[in-house]
Parts: sequence; structure tokens; C-alpha cells
Amino acid sequence: MNTPLVVDALGLPLDQPVLVFTIAMAIFLVGPLLVKRLGQPGIVGIVIFGAAIGPGALELVEHSDAIVLLGEVGLIYLLFTVGLEVDIQGFKEAPENAALFGLASFFIPFIVGTVATYTLLFPDNLWAALLLSSVFASHTLLAYPVVNRLGVTKNRAVTAVFGGILFTDTLALVVLAIVSGAVEGELTVWLFAQVFLALVVLFGAAWFVIPPISRWFFQSFSEESYFEFLFVMVAIFAAASLAEILELAPILGAFVAGIALNQLIPEGGTLMNRVEFVGNAFFIPFFLLHVGMLVDPSVILDGPETLQITALIVVVMVATKGGAAWLVATIQGYTANERNAIFGLSVGQAAAALAITLIGFEAGLFGSEVLNAVVLMLLITALISPWLTERAATSLALEREVGEGDDSAKDPNILLPLSRNAELQQRLLELAFVIKGERGSSPVHVMTVVQPSDDQTTETEVARVNDELEGLAAAGSAAEVPIETETRVNHNVASGIVQGSVEVEANQIIMGWDAASTFRHRIFGSIIDQVLKRTTLPVLISRLGHPINTTKRIFVVVPIGADHHEGFYEAVHIVKRIAASLGAELHVIVVEGSAHQFEQLFELVEEDATAEFSELGDWGQLLPTLEDETDDDDLIIAISPRRGDVGWHNELENLPARLAEMPPESFITIHPRQGEPEYDRQYLRLK
Repeated sequence: MNTPLVVDALGLPLDQPVLVFTIAMAIFLVGPLLVKRLGQPGIVGIVIFGAAIGPGALELVEHSDAIVLLGEVGLIYLLFTVGLEVDIQGFKEAPENAALFGLASFFIPFIVGTVATYTLLFPDNLWAALLLSSVFASHTLLAYPVVNRLGVTKNRAVTAVFGGILFTDTLALVVLAIVSGAVEGELTVWLFAQVFLALVVLFGAAWFVIPPISRWFFQSFSEESYFEFLFVMVAIFAAASLAEILELAPILGAFVAGIALNQLIPEGGTLMNRVEFVGNAFFIPFFLLHVGMLVDPSVILDGPETLQITALIVVVMVATKGGAAWLVATIQGYTANERNAIFGLSVGQAAAALAITLIGFEAGLFGSEVLNAVVLMLLITALISPWLTERAATSLALEREVGEGDDSAKDPNILLPLSRNAELQQRLLELAFVIKGERGSSPVHVMTVVQPSDDQTTETEVARVNDELEGLAAAGSAAEVPIETETRVNHNVASGIVQGSVEVEANQIIMGWDAASTFRHRIFGSIIDQVLKRTTLPVLISRLGHPINTTKRIFVVVPIGADHHEGFYEAVHIVKRIAASLGAELHVIVVEGSAHQFEQLFELVEEDATAEFSELGDWGQLLPTLEDETDDDDLIIAISPRRGDVGWHNELENLPARLAEMPPESFITIHPRQGEPEYDRQYLRLK
């Protein structure tokens, strides 16, 4: 059958917007499901279907401007989410890891590739060899959805790949600028200065403008969650647009924006889930579809020259990327699975490589056979990168699960009794999500206790409370954290809370405190004080004057003797988990004790968080020190044993009321678990 006649008869390629969009959605649904049955990563299915329906194969769908636009938007969004997943604390502690990987992953392929292509392809054109080598020396994280789905984005080796993209893509753009300037006869010192100044402006704007504006916005409009998402979208594409104006790649701007917003969008929260959901369900699949439609399988029939160039490019790229992964893994002491993961991630190529190739083609540096060879390389890497990464990341995930186990230390079962304050409810819920960190199977139990009056009034109040709790449950669904709601009727609210914690088998209780209405009571107020007396569980009493995700620093107050309390290590684990989830700096203040001693004790507790330690000679210095050092966006956490417990000091009685008067207006007091020293030991690195 004559294909052009069929195309004409059916009105192909299709260009009706609604129909094309429907086909795209169907591919996003069916493609991954089909290839997963064959044991392949789901994203490969979208690329294959894109190649099949595109202009280079069946010509079913036109590769329209709309698909190109959404594909480019998807690539920008992909790089933003990568920046958002970078382990900032790990990067700060060891930036050399990302630098080592980025430089090795770029220069080894670049140098070997330049020698190979100059010798075999462009013996008379060094600039063409340099530009083509920069194409496959950089990388696009095609397989990012794989490591994100398997939950290994915080692995040290994966983090090095994420950070390394700063080096590989920046260097590729520098090479592009140099080669373009040389071809146009403008290779001057001013050209290098322009590139350097453009990078300074981009990084400066992203890191010194986006965070303060974002922090102000989240504090001012935290009750409108969809506005938060729209603000993030504006930040992404504003940074990408600035990069484009500066004649840099927009993906670099998006990646830097992701790093800038990294600490303001905590993992496990509602906003993070919305960002990931929209990306994984819409933008990133459109990017993969766009990549697939760029592929023209018919170039295989163009003659042996195209296939020979393709083979050369793929062999050199795979061999040198593998060599770079092996070298970095050997130097850094990575495991075999970590080495394979960074190899799989770094071997991916996509539209960014094609964009550089097109510039070389238009400048006359490349012929059509080189352009076609790069297109074939895109298809090959789109298949092997996810395949390699899937296998390595799966092994990494299994290693992590075996090493960490499945206990309450990793997945706390939280009880959250709520008051009538809607904003306070939402902030407490976000605090619970932060403490849970990476999403687990244990739910957050949201509870309200209604005190009975006459039957009709009680029923009305219960119905009203149930409606409120359903709204909070929807917020939990948006964050993909399981939430169970319950309304209890009890004459004694504290008794209802404690009884509920027993029945749901909670291992932490989080309560909010409205300081203004409870100063007349003993410490927090009758209900909270009664809960503290009636339960041995760790209880977190919080007063959050700002959204938890805008926290810059956490000041931790530790009284002397607290380390002898049987729940001390669990309390430290909670502190470090909050800091790790928020990417906030820890400043630990030891009152009447040794800073060095507590630094060693904190180090024993599982959970990585960078901390500075200082000590005060007496309690009289604490409040003046906090007043001098804390800002509005800081959070104060006090480890406060219950009255009469080991580590209790009389000064702790008035501390919450005094903290409520301080500018941060945000603090948490952690009252450690009582009577279970064996339980506490599960939080230690050396058990």
C-alpha cells in the first residue's frame, strides 16, 4: 500500500488540537503500561510511541509548534525538579563530589571525543570536532523520573550527578559560545567576559532574588495553596527566560531556580507533591513525546555513512561516560550499584544535544549525515539510559530498605489533635508532613475531641467538625500522605486525646498552642498539661508564627542532663529530621553543659543534618542570646523533659511563654518519650 495515499485519504498527519491532545494523553497512559509488562522503564514507552507516530515514521500526528512548545517546557520543568531534588546539605558539606563528577563526566568524553571525531570525521575542522564532542559530553537527565519514583534522589552518588549537571551543561554552553564566536570571527576576550558575566547575573538573580521573594510570598499567601504552585511556575520560567535573554540555555536557568527554591519546598509537603504530580503526569511526558517525534528512523536508509557516524558517537560516548563513572566511583568509594546509577543517568541525551547540533548544522560545521546521526543517538540513549538506571536504582532502593528496616524511626505514626483555628490546623499538618519526610505507609491521625452538651447541639458540632476534617484529609491526599480523621465525644478533651493515641497506636503526638489564651494556666494550658501528664509518648507542642517551609535556621535549646533522659535520642532524631526535610541550618545551644559532648551525642543519631554547637554558662544568658541571633524566619526547638523527669529545670516552665514574645514567634517544645530506653536505641547509628 502506498503510504502517502493513505496519509492523504485519512487526512494525516493529524493537526486538530483536541484530537492531538487526546492521542498524547492516551500515549502517556498506555505507553508506560505496555513497556512495563516487557520489563522496561515506563518512560521508554512514551519515547517509542512518539517515534512511531511522528513525521519520521507513520506520520500519524504532526510535530506541531504546540508539541514543540510543550516539549521544551517539559525539559525546563524536568531540570527544575532535578534542582529541587538536589541534597543541598550534602552539596554544602561536600561540593567537591558534584564538581568531581561534573568535570570528569564532561572532560573525559570531551577530550576523547575531540580526538576521535577530529581524526575520523573532521580532519580539517577542529571547531566542528570540539562542538560535536560537547554535545555528548553534556547530559540530560532523561532517567530522572526513574530515580524519583524509586526514592533514591538523596543517594550520595545520585546527588553528585544532579549537582554535576551545573558543570557539564555550563561547560557545553561555554564551548558552544566559543565555537560560534570563532566561526563568526568574533573570538575575543570580550566573548569570554560576556559568558562569564551572563553566568554571574543568572546565578546571582536566582540565588539572591528568588529566595527572599518566595519566602515573603509563602508567608503572605500560605492559605492559598494553588497560588503557591502558580508562584513556583512563575519563578521557574522567569529564571529560564532570564537565561535565554542572557544567551544561555533556559534549562540552566530552570535548574538554578530549582536549587534556589530547594529549601522552601520541603519533601513530603503538599506543594512538593503538586510540583512532582504535574511534572510526572503532564510536562515531562510531553518532553519525552517531543524527543520521540524528533527521531527519524528513515535516516538508517540514508547510507552507511550515517550509521558509521552514529556508531562512532555512541561508542565513544558510552565508553567515556562509563569510564568517568568508574573513575568517580573509585575515587569516592561508591558501590557498584551507585556507579551503575550515575552511568545510567549521565549517558542520557535529549533535545539540548539536538539544539547544539542544529546550531552547528546551520553554521555549516556539520553535514546532514551528522545531524541524522545525532538524532539516532537520541533514540538509542532514550532507550538505554532509563534501562540502565532502572536496574541500578532498584538495587539501591533495595539496599536502603534492607539497611534501614521498616520501623517507627523511619515512618512515624502521628496523632494530630486539632483546634478551631484553620491557619493553625494547616501549619500543624505541614509540620507533620515535614516530620514524616519521605512518604511512608503510616498515616497521620487527625483528631478533634468534642465536649458534649445537649444531644442536638452535640450532633450539630460533630457534623461541623467532620466537614472540617474532610477538608484537611483532602490536603493530605494532595501531599500523598495517608490521613485518617476521627471525631471523638468526651467530657475531658485531654482524656479523649490520650485514649485516641492508644487506640491508633500513635508513637508521636503533635499539638498546637495558642499562647495568648493560655497564659493563665500552668505552662501551656489545662488540656496540654493534662496530656503531658497522662501519656508517655513524645509530645511536640508547637506555635508556628510563619509557614514551616520558609524556615532558614533552627535554634535548638538543650538543657544539661537531657541526654540522660530515656527519650533523648528519639527527640534528637525528630530535630534532625525536621532540619533535613527543610534544608535548614541547625544551631544547637547547650545550657549549663558541654557543647562538645552534645555534638558527639547528636552525631550518634541516624539522620544527616549539619549543626553548629555552642554553650551557655547559665539560663540567664539564653533569652538574650536568642533575641540577638534569631530572625523572623527562624524556628526555635527546645528539648524539654516533663516536670520531674531527668533533665527538667525550673526555667523550662516559663520558657514557652517567653519564646512566644520573641520576634520569630515560632517554636516547638519536644517532650521526650518516657520509660522506654530500649525503644530509644533504635535511633542510634551503632545499635
